[in-house]
Amino acid sequence: MKSDKSLKICFAASSGGHLEELLMLRPLMERYDSFIVTEQTAFQMAPEQFRRYYLKQVNRRESSCFFRMLANTFQAWRIYRRERPDMVICTGVLATIPLCLLCKLFGKKLVFIESYAKVNTPTLTGKLLYPFADRFYIQWRELSEFYPKAVYIGSVY
Repeated sequence: MKSDKSLKICFAASSGGHLEELLMLRPLMERYDSFIVTEQTAFQMAPEQFRRYYLKQVNRRESSCFFRMLANTFQAWRIYRRERPDMVICTGVLATIPLCLLCKLFGKKLVFIESYAKVNTPTLTGKLLYPFADRFYIQWRELSEFYPKAVYIGSVY
């Protein structure tokens, strides 16, 4: 695949399975000027070869959810100002929402890939970002009921 470093892409995902899904797009990461945004955890699996930025983990059931989202909004602003991506490709979760919306606010493209783990019901992040996504991909046909304009791509694995 030919390299095209003129396009800067932010690959955003939570840690764990969402990040693992995103890393299936590694050929794209290598082709373009790419960086990764994920949650800060004790377990790090973001490849060393890419610039990495970290957000706070957010659990909507914890009382600190609002404050963590606020902190992630400020961190997303710092990341955006430093990197100025042309596009965000995201597999979720809540921690990534401020970055995705900030990039849309500045006219950048948003591509969302709904989680492979969600076969019959949508994720909260998917439901929130669906109206803003320039491209919305689902990995299970059953989800087209919730996302009528989504593109079915099958599994990224």
